[in-house]
Amino acid sequence: MPNQELNPEHKLMPFETSSLPPGPWLVFAPHADDETYGMAGSLLKASEEGMDTHLVVMTDGALGGDTENLVDVRNGEVHQAAEILGIESVESWQQPDRGLTVSEELVDRVCDKIREIGAASVFFPGPLELHPDHRIAALLVWAAIQKLGNDAVNPNAYSYEIGVQNPVNLFIDITLQRPRKEQAMAVYASQNDENNYEELVLSLDKGRTFTLPAEVSHAEGFYLYSKEELTTSLKVVTHSIIDLYW
Repeated sequence: MPNQELNPEHKLMPFETSSLPPGPWLVFAPHADDETYGMAGSLLKASEEGMDTHLVVMTDGALGGDTENLVDVRNGEVHQAAEILGIESVESWQQPDRGLTVSEELVDRVCDKIREIGAASVFFPGPLELHPDHRIAALLVWAAIQKLGNDAVNPNAYSYEIGVQNPVNLFIDITLQRPRKEQAMAVYASQNDENNYEELVLSLDKGRTFTLPAEVSHAEGFYLYSKEELTTSLKVVTHSIIDLYW
C-alpha cells in the first residue's frame, strides 16, 4: 500500500495565540458554570480591554447535584461568578436540565438576544462536548445564526471547550488571568462538590499549550467558523475538520 501524505501539525492546530474576538460578546452557556469552566480567562481578558460581555444560561441546572434549592443556588453562583468576570448582563432561560431541545421558539429567542445585544461575537459549546445539553445548545445557536442570514446583526460564531477537547483554530493566552479564573471557578461550590472540575479544567487549559510558546502557561481553545461553513450543518463542518487528520 503506498504511503499516504498526511497534513502537518500546523494544518491541524494553531502554533501561536490570537487576539481577542471583536465585541460585544454574547456567550450561550447550557448550564450555570459552563461559561466559567470554558472561557473565564478570555472573559476576564475582554473585560480588562473594556469590551462588553453578556451571558445567557439556557437551562435551570436542576439535575446538577443534590444541593437543597439547587436552581436558586446555581443562579446565585452564576451572578457571583459574572461579577468576578466583568460580565455586564446575565439572563437565565430556565429550560429543563437535560431537556434542552431544538425548537423554533428557542431559535427565535436566540436570534432576538443576538439582535438585542448587537453581538459581534457569539459563543456556544463545541460540537464534541459530552453532555447532550451542550450539543443541543450548539445546534440552537447555529440555527439562529443561519436564520439571521444577512440581518443587520451578523456576528462571528465561535465554539468553546468546556469539559473535553473540541475542534479549535485559535487559542487565547490566559496565563495572567488563570488565578482569577480559579477564583471564579471556586464560586461554583455546588458543582465542584460533584467532581474535581477545577483541576480538570486547568488540566485542559494547560494541555492546550502543547503547540504554543513556553511562556504561555494556560490557554483556552476556540473554533471560529467561516461564513462559508455557517451555510451548511454543524455536523458536516465537524466531520470536515476531523477529515483534515486523514
